[in-house]
Parts: sequence; C-alpha cells; structure tokens
Amino acid sequence: MDNKIEIAKSRKRNLLVATAIFAAVAIGYGAYWALVLSQEESTDDAYVSGHMMQITPQIGGTVAKVLVDDTQQVKAGQVLVALDPSDAKLAFERARNEFSQAVRQTRQLMTGNQQLAAQVAVREAEFARAQADLKRRQQLAGSEAISAEELGHASDAVAAAKAALDAAREQARANDALTGKDSLAEQPAVKAAASRLKEAWLNLQRTEIKAPMDGIIARRNVQVGQRLAAGTPLMAVIPLHNLWVDANFKEGQLAKIRVGQPVELKSDLYGGKVRYRGKVVGLGAGTGSAFSLLPPQNATGNWIKVVQRVPVRISLEAADLQKHPLRLGLSMDAVVDISKQDGKLVAEAPASGAQDVSTQLPDLAEADKLVKQLLAANAGN
Repeated sequence: MDNKIEIAKSRKRNLLVATAIFAAVAIGYGAYWALVLSQEESTDDAYVSGHMMQITPQIGGTVAKVLVDDTQQVKAGQVLVALDPSDAKLAFERARNEFSQAVRQTRQLMTGNQQLAAQVAVREAEFARAQADLKRRQQLAGSEAISAEELGHASDAVAAAKAALDAAREQARANDALTGKDSLAEQPAVKAAASRLKEAWLNLQRTEIKAPMDGIIARRNVQVGQRLAAGTPLMAVIPLHNLWVDANFKEGQLAKIRVGQPVELKSDLYGGKVRYRGKVVGLGAGTGSAFSLLPPQNATGNWIKVVQRVPVRISLEAADLQKHPLRLGLSMDAVVDISKQDGKLVAEAPASGAQDVSTQLPDLAEADKLVKQLLAANAGN
C-alpha cells in the first residue's frame, strides 16, 4: 500500500515538473517571440546582385589583340581589346590634311577681303578724279579752250569709273558674304573640318577598348582576327566592390518593412560566422512572376492563389564586401530589424540616387589642342 502511494506521489511530482518545464519553455518562447521574432522579418530567398557592364566596340574593325581573359581582375582604363588601327589612322591623316587645307583656303578668302577693299578704294579715287576732270571741262564748255569731243570723253570716263567702282564693291560684298565677320577659327568651313578631325581622332582612340571601371572579367567571347561590328558583345566587367542583395520577401511581410531599416545577412559561401551589415533602400516594381518570360494569366482557366514574393533591395557595407568578397548570384539569408517604423514604406520610397558607375571616356581636350596647333600652323601671320 505504501509503495502504491509513493508511486502516485512520484508521478504527480514528475507531472508537475514536466508541466513547469513546458510552461517555462512556452513563456520563454513567448518572450523571445515578443522581444525578438516579432521585431524581425527574415527570408532565405535572397541573392547577391550587381552591375554587369557589357563591353562593346563603338566602331567596327578587326581584332588585333585580346589582352584579358575570364576571371582576370582589371583596372579602370586598362586596355581589354585592341582593334586594327590602320583604317582609323588613314582616316585621321586625311581629316588632318583636309583641316589644314580648309584653314588655308579660308585664310585666302579673308585675305582677299582686304585686297578687294583696297581695290574699292582705288576705284573710288579714280571715280573722284574722273568727276573732277569732268567738272573742270564743263566749266570751259562753250569756249574754244575745249572741244565737244573732249567733253564727251570726260563724261564717258566718269561713267566708266562709276561702273568699275560698282563692280569692285559688288565683288567685295560677295567675298565678304563668304567669310562674314567671324574670326578664322569661327569660320563655318574651318569648324566643319575641325569636327571631322575630332571625329577621326575619336575613332582612332576607340580602336583600343578599355575597361570602364575596376572589376572582374566574365563571359569573354572575342578572339583575335574576329571581324566586329559596332555594338558586338565582347565580354562583361563585374565591379565586385559595388554589389547589393535582392531579398525576395512574401507580400505579407512587406507591411512593416521600411526604407533605412538595418539588415543582417549571412552568406552560404562563408557560413554563419561571417555577418554582413546592410540597409533597406527600395522595393522592386513588381513581383518575380510579373517579369517572367511567360507571366501567369490568372484570369483564364482554374485559378489557384499563390503567395507572391517582391524583391527588396538591400545595400551592403563597403568594408564588409572588401573583407569578405562576394560574387553575383550567391545565396544569402537576410534578417530585417523592423523595430523602428519611422521610415517610409518601401512601396512609398522615392527613387534612390544611382550608384556611381561612371566610365572613362576619351578626353576631347586633346583633340581641341590638336585643332589649335594645326590652326596656328596654317593661319600664317
């Protein structure tokens, strides 16, 4: 009898202990949910994204050299592919000669203006002298000192001088219309030739295809000897220092996500020991299915509701990327701290400023310098 009572007490005690343990676990989980889980939104449907800068030639040509290969790191301005420059050099030489010729011809026209102005002055003096001779002879008309024939010759001389003056003036006006009042450098013919020279210089520079910024070479598909047309894809440069994460949250998770909220991320590449710091910067314009190759047509056939996911862009700290580099497409785990609700909804956020992905372009100041040198060399004094 005593043994049965002892067993009953033991069972009761074990039940109370088990109940207390379950209650403690429930209370602990409830506290954990209230203090931690309810203040977070997480997803493992997140992937690293970045710019894929397509390298294409701006002019056609034959590939003479390929100086890089896949996985190679390059610096901004480094030559990636060199085209055969022979045609571009010939075009540049031709444009340079045409510019020099245009400058000399225009200078000759402008010098002609001065010559024609001098001729007009000479004709004006001759006309004035003829008028004076006629006036003197008209004063002697009717006397035996001058004959009617001589008076007629003087009158004809005035008419001839007037006609020569008018012709000189018209020629001066016609020549002045060709040059106007602009300086030699501002003459239309000179400026047109300068534009052709700059274009030829630019095409010569474009025979060397350079990296637009620092990055890693990927998807190289160009070979030496290949004939290229302008715009042919050659390779891509991936700037791995400028990456972000697209975290695909369920539509029901977006209500409390705000712009500027901190994000903690983990990469499968490094495991849970490496944490990345991030920040919510915006929301995609549509769900993934809306931009798929074959978007669903829910208005036709049988309809089954599927919870959609929307990509949320998360920026990464540059220091974390530098310490632990990532690659495009790597999977990530993202946890957003939604405890602060003072930011704007991701759906209401204004467009964020574009990240710095500027490229290096040929400096036209060198072409302008060349134009000034050729202008000075062919303008004379």
